[in-house]
Amino acid sequence: MRYLSAGRLWVVVFFLTCFTKSIYATDQRVLEGGWEFARTDEGIWRPATVPGTVHTDLMALKLIPDPFAGTNEKAVQWVDKKDWQYRKKWRMSAADLKDEVIEIDFQGLDTYAEVYLNNQLILQSANMFVAHQVNVKPWLVAGENELRIVFRSAVKHDMPKFLQDSIIYPAGNDASDIPLSIYARKAPYHYGWDWGPRLITCGIWRPIRLVSWNKAAIREVWWQQQQLDAAKAVVQAQVTVDAATPGDYQVQIRQETGQGTVVTVPATLRKGTNTLQVPVVIKNPQRWWPAGMGAQFMYHFKVALLQNRQEVAAQKEQVALRTIEVVNQPDSLGESFYLKVNGRPVFMKGANYIPQDNFLPRVSAEKYTRLFDDMKESNFNMVRIWGGGIYEDDRFYTLADQYGILVWQDFMFACTLYPSDTAFLTNVKAEAAYNIRRLRNHPSVALWCGNNEVAVAIKNWGWQSGYAYTDTQWQSLQQGYDKLFKEVLPQAVQTYSPGTFYFHSSPISNWGTKEDFTKGDNHYWGVWHGMEWFEAFNTHVPRFMSEYGFQSFPGMETINTFAGKDDYHIYSNVMQAHQKSPAKGNTAIQTYMRHYYREPVDFPAFVYLSQVLQAEGMKVAIEAHRRAMPYCMGTLYWQLNDCWPGPSWSGRDYYGRWKALQYYVKTAFKPLLVSSVVNGHQLETWVVSDEQTNRKADLLLKAMDLSGKVIWERELRQVAVNGSSSKKAFSIDTAQVLQGRNPATVIWYAQLRIDNKLEDKNLFYFAPAKEMNLEIPQITVTVDKSASEVVLQLRSDKLARNVYLVLNQENDQEHFSDNYFDLLPGETKTIRLRTARLPEQVKQSLKVTSLVDAYKH
Repeated sequence: MRYLSAGRLWVVVFFLTCFTKSIYATDQRVLEGGWEFARTDEGIWRPATVPGTVHTDLMALKLIPDPFAGTNEKAVQWVDKKDWQYRKKWRMSAADLKDEVIEIDFQGLDTYAEVYLNNQLILQSANMFVAHQVNVKPWLVAGENELRIVFRSAVKHDMPKFLQDSIIYPAGNDASDIPLSIYARKAPYHYGWDWGPRLITCGIWRPIRLVSWNKAAIREVWWQQQQLDAAKAVVQAQVTVDAATPGDYQVQIRQETGQGTVVTVPATLRKGTNTLQVPVVIKNPQRWWPAGMGAQFMYHFKVALLQNRQEVAAQKEQVALRTIEVVNQPDSLGESFYLKVNGRPVFMKGANYIPQDNFLPRVSAEKYTRLFDDMKESNFNMVRIWGGGIYEDDRFYTLADQYGILVWQDFMFACTLYPSDTAFLTNVKAEAAYNIRRLRNHPSVALWCGNNEVAVAIKNWGWQSGYAYTDTQWQSLQQGYDKLFKEVLPQAVQTYSPGTFYFHSSPISNWGTKEDFTKGDNHYWGVWHGMEWFEAFNTHVPRFMSEYGFQSFPGMETINTFAGKDDYHIYSNVMQAHQKSPAKGNTAIQTYMRHYYREPVDFPAFVYLSQVLQAEGMKVAIEAHRRAMPYCMGTLYWQLNDCWPGPSWSGRDYYGRWKALQYYVKTAFKPLLVSSVVNGHQLETWVVSDEQTNRKADLLLKAMDLSGKVIWERELRQVAVNGSSSKKAFSIDTAQVLQGRNPATVIWYAQLRIDNKLEDKNLFYFAPAKEMNLEIPQITVTVDKSASEVVLQLRSDKLARNVYLVLNQENDQEHFSDNYFDLLPGETKTIRLRTARLPEQVKQSLKVTSLVDAYKH
C-alpha cells in the first residue's frame, strides 16, 4: 500500500485469518502462583498475583484503599513514584534441563522493566505493548531458580526527558502539571482522561510462560490470501520456524474440515529463523461475513513440522476468508468513507471502545464474552479500539472473529504530539511490528488508523499559541508528526500487512464548517463540547460519524459502590472526583436537562433523568445517520464502556450494567428501522434496511393525543423496502397532523410490519418532554417463568414515558431485554429478565418508575 493524503486512500484487502494454539513437542506452562513483590527501597517481600498490577497487589493486602471508592484516587498517587520488583522461585531437575531450548515468554511487562534470572540480567523492556521471548537455558540450573523483575517508576524514569526538553507537549488529558505520558509507550489513559482516573500502574500485566522444545518450533503462520472467487481460494501460508537443530524437515498443512486437503513441502532448515512458503488451495470457498450479512465461517487447519515422519511441532488454526475495501475517495458529494465486505457496501453500526478496567488483569474471559454478547444484542457490526488505550488481548479479536464484529484498530496515540527522536521511533517500530503481526490474521481487523484526533488538533486546537511554541518549534513538532504517522506507521502496515487500509489520523475532517461534513470520517462534538442542542444531530451528518456522544451518570446500584448517601449531589466531593470532565461535565448535563426536562425531585431522579437525556439525544443522532445512508455510511458513538465507575459517555457502565443509552442503541441499530423527523414544515417517516434482500412492508401511521385517542391515521400497503437502503416512505405537512392542537399534546406513531410480523415501531414527539403535561400512569405488571428467564408483561392506562425497571439489590448479571421504554395507553409490553430469582421474588423486588415520577410536583 502506498501512503496518500487523507481523502485519497482506496485500498482492497484480500485477507485470510487464523488464530492459533501452539502445540510444542515438550512443555509449555504458565508461571503463576508463588510470586512475591516488594518496594525496591524497602525490600519487604509480600505475596503477589501474576498477571496483576502493583495497585491490585497493594489493595489485596489492604496497604492502599480502593482507588475507585470515594476520593481515594488522590490518596494512592504515591504508588507510581516508587520502583517495585517481583520475584518467583521454582525448582527444575536435571531432566528438565535436557531440552535443546528453554524459553521464557514475557507476554506483557508494564512498562520499564529489568529482568533477572538467577541474578543475570536477561532482558530490558521499555514498551508495555511488546512481548519478548528469551532463550534462558544458559542461566537455568538444576535446583532452585529465581526470576526477578524490577519495574522502574514511569514518572521517575521519564522526568529527566521532560527536564531536558525545551518544550511541553500538549497532552491535555495527562492529569498532571508535568505531562510525561508522551514519553512512555504505555497505555495513555493510565495517566488520566476525561472519563477515567490517573492510576499509573506497573507490573506483569499479561502471562509469563516457560516453554521448552527440541529441534524446531513454529513461531508463526501468516496466511496471505492471493485469490478468492466462487471456484477457489489460493492462499500462501508463510510459516516462520526457529530451528535449534538444522537439517531436512517437512511442513505439512492439513485441512481438517471440508475436503481435507493435505499439502506437504520439504524444508531444509538452517539454525535460527527460517521462513517457508506453502501454497494452499481451497475449493468452493465459503466466506466470512460481518454480523447481519452472513455466517462467520471458519476453516480448521493443522500446520505441522515433521522430521522422518515424526511430528516435531504443530499448531491448530481456524481460518477465515473475506475481502475488505475501505473506500475513501473524492466523489460528487465530497469525499467518501465506507467499507465494502466481500464486494458489498455495509453501513457500520457500533461504538468506540476503551479498556474495561484501569487494572487490566482484572478483565476476565467472562467479561470479554459478556462484552461481545452485549455488542451482538445491540446489533453491532463494528467496534473502534480507540488510540488512548491498549492493543487488546488476543481473546478480544478471537471473539470479534466469532461474533462478526469488525475492528477499527487505532495505534496507541491520542490527542497530543509525540517525540520523534531515534530512540522513540525505534521503540514505536518494534511496537507496530509486533502488534500488526499479532493481529493481521484476524478477519475482524478491518483497518489501521495512526492516531486519534492529533491531525485535527494541529489545525484547530490552538496548540501553537496556547503553548507559546516558536515557529521553529512548531515546525519541528509537525515534522515529527509526519515522520511518525506518515512514514513509520504506514511503512509498518505495508511491510507486515500489505494491502490493509491505513490512514494517519481520525477524524479526517473537523466539525466546524458545513464542508467538514462532506469529507471522510468526522468526530462531531457540537453537541456536548459545543453546547448545541440535540436537534443539531439532524443537520450535522457526515460521511462517516466515528465519534459523537453525551454524558450520563451510571445507575444508583453502581454509584453506591463508590459513594454514600451523604455524597448524593452532583457537586459533592465524591461526585466531582468521579466526574473527569470537570470544566463541563455535570454542569453540561444539568444545562441540557433543564432544556428538555423538568426539575428532578432528588438525586436518584437526576441520575435517572441523566440517562434518559443521554439516550434520547443519541437516538436523534443514530436515526439521522441511518436515514442519511448512503451519504453517511457509519455511526460509532462515544463510548461503549467504562474503565471505572463514574459519569461518562458510556452505554454500559464499569460493571457491564446497561444504561438507557444501550437499550436505545439496541433498538436504533435494528436491521429494519422506521424513523420520523420534522424537516421544515414537513413530517417525514423513513424506512431504513440493513438487510441484503428487497422486501415489501406495511407501514401504519397514527397521530394520537396523550390519552391514546387517534386523531389521524393511514396505512400504506406493500411499501418497497430495498436492501441496504434508506427511503422516505411518507411525508405530510405538520399542520395537517396537529390540526391546530398544541404540539405537546400529540404523539406520532409509526409501525412497520412484514408478512404480518412487527419489525419495528417508533414514537415521535413534537415538543420537548418538559412541555408535555403527563399524568401519573397506573402500570400493572404480571410476572411468569419461561425456561431460564422470567417474563414480565406491563400495561399502562395512560402514556408512560421512559419506563424504568430495576430490582432491589440488582446484581450486574441480571439483565432486562428492554428498559426505559415508552408505553402507550392500553399497550401491553413483554420484557424478558435474565435472573436467578423466582417470579415471586421478582415481584417483591421490582420497582417501576416513569418520567413523571422523577419530576418535582
